[in-house]
Amino acid sequence: MLVCVIKIDLRLFAVSSLKEKRSIVKSLIEKTKHKFTVSIAEIGEHDVWQAAQLGLALVGNSRSLLEREMNKILDFLEAGGEVEIVSVVHEIWGY
Repeated sequence: MLVCVIKIDLRLFAVSSLKEKRSIVKSLIEKTKHKFTVSIAEIGEHDVWQAAQLGLALVGNSRSLLEREMNKILDFLEAGGEVEIVSVVHEIWGY
């Protein structure tokens, strides 16, 4: 069994309040959960209007499968045009 843990830093566009940011981030999280089999949560930058930090976890039996799925998720997050991915850090652990 392999576990992929991903930390994603995002920049949000056209956000003028924390309420608006939370709405966008919550929507992104819900859409991602429904499209992919992934655990996802906002893990940082809670009080910054135009930034967000997400944490994700994937489980699988192949490193290449996990990396493909991670790339699909990253593409999906940016496809809506509401956010830009600033940085991605990931690790894959075997158990």
